[in-house]
Amino acid sequence: MNTASADTQATQVLRIAEERGLVRSRELTRQKIARSTLMRLVRAGRLKQIARGVYALPDQPLSSQHSLAEAAARSSHGVLCLLTALHFHGITRRPPDAIWLAIPNKARAPKDDHPPLCVVRFSGASLTEGVENYVIDGVAVRVYSVAKTVADCFKFRHKVGLDVAVDALRYCFRNGRASREELRHYAQVCRVTELMRPYLEHAAMRPPDRG
Repeated sequence: MNTASADTQATQVLRIAEERGLVRSRELTRQKIARSTLMRLVRAGRLKQIARGVYALPDQPLSSQHSLAEAAARSSHGVLCLLTALHFHGITRRPPDAIWLAIPNKARAPKDDHPPLCVVRFSGASLTEGVENYVIDGVAVRVYSVAKTVADCFKFRHKVGLDVAVDALRYCFRNGRASREELRHYAQVCRVTELMRPYLEHAAMRPPDRG
């Protein structure tokens, strides 16, 4: 590529970043813009990488949840789950030390070290049901719903602790975050119906908080 063509492509990339706030490498590939142009802009400090395949202008502000966007960008099939999903939904206050990510049984786990991941393998309906879609810093992020996350915590109680699962279930009832029907459904999906039944019955006997 000659210098004039490279400069023209660089200008085009920067214009996309200014207009959209983000530049995705796969979109540039479709537009036949050389990857070397993107890398040259990064090396020159005119763009910064904010997640795998996602770039922005250096002064583009990032949210406090940016690490979730980075994790999501590293796995096209991944879904934020368990302790990370609990924190995302505001059920727990303290963020976990690693980002919990559900991936298909046969999928390759992301190898990058940042942000740190705790990968859990799901399959069947347990993988595909209860997924909610969000956008964080321009990156599509998938997170399991509140009710699905509670059932997952019971299923993976040996990883997160039964007390965490029970506290999350109680929180849902106290604050109206999930119905009994939703919780029963996902208990069935995760095959923890018998385990969750006594906790569901006990929690349902307590009136929800009004304040």
